[in-house]
Amino acid sequence: MTLYRKYRPKKFSEVVGRDSISKILVQEIKDERVSHAYLFSGTRGTGKTTMARLFAKALNCAKRDKKTGEPCNECSSCSAINQGRAQDLVEIDAASNRRIEEIRELREHVKYVPSQSKYKVYIIDEVHMLTTEAFNALLKTLEEPPSQVIFILATTELHKIPETIFSRCQHFSFGKVAVVDMVDRLKRIIKLENAEVSEDVIADIARRSGGALRDAESLLGQILSIGKKIGPDEAALFLPKIGFGRTIEWLKFIIDSDANNAIASLDEMEQEGINLNFFLSEVLETARQMMLYVATKDQDRLKLYFTPDEAEDIKQACADGSHQ
Repeated sequence: MTLYRKYRPKKFSEVVGRDSISKILVQEIKDERVSHAYLFSGTRGTGKTTMARLFAKALNCAKRDKKTGEPCNECSSCSAINQGRAQDLVEIDAASNRRIEEIRELREHVKYVPSQSKYKVYIIDEVHMLTTEAFNALLKTLEEPPSQVIFILATTELHKIPETIFSRCQHFSFGKVAVVDMVDRLKRIIKLENAEVSEDVIADIARRSGGALRDAESLLGQILSIGKKIGPDEAALFLPKIGFGRTIEWLKFIIDSDANNAIASLDEMEQEGINLNFFLSEVLETARQMMLYVATKDQDRLKLYFTPDEAEDIKQACADGSHQ
């Protein structure tokens, strides 16, 4: 079993970087003011379907914590969802069920009351893949939703969602997960796996995942498949041999107009067998983040892409560059 499936959050408090969304959803459940349709948007691997399942679980939990709103994970409804056999939680992949025929069939099914729970929850993933005709059919259901049915639509391409659908949903945006939050999450998983992974490797995994926690956990799982004690040399089988230190060092050569060391460094990396195209793409992305920081001084943005120590190096390099 992959790590992201093995350690998929079972409570709202376990979801990384989604405190505000969790707080709103939990409060709606506690106040019994649940919307009939939700729209979760964001890049892949940022927790949309995980949050949707948690919301469905909390809605139908028989022993939900009245204070925190957390599901008990012990009642029959929670157990069924955790084991993937819940009859009242239906997950649909719109990429492979995008035609009007499938949505018409869904419209017929929503007429029936839940078999075991208070609500029947439909999670439609990649909903932007539906055809225009299918969207129109779905709209009719959203306009007159049965009281016992909740729809949660998830998409990676919000701009493709028709306004008529968007306006009938409560929308939540799932942004990229900050590197520092991913690092903390990966460290917890590594501890649970009784493994040892160097700090540099953990930071590199988080940074290369582009804000997608699922990708970070998947990459960690691949690396741990070769052993329980991982350093830079072992991780090099999966990660290019280019750490942040080397990238920022080369950028400092450029900032200082030190052509000799910049060329010598490239030559050294080529001799080591490092893919220079990949290295330069890393340089360009780091340089882009530096320019954005110089223009905005937005330190929160740096947290999305760098660890605290790396962010300090970025700020120092920007400060040094401004004096050139």
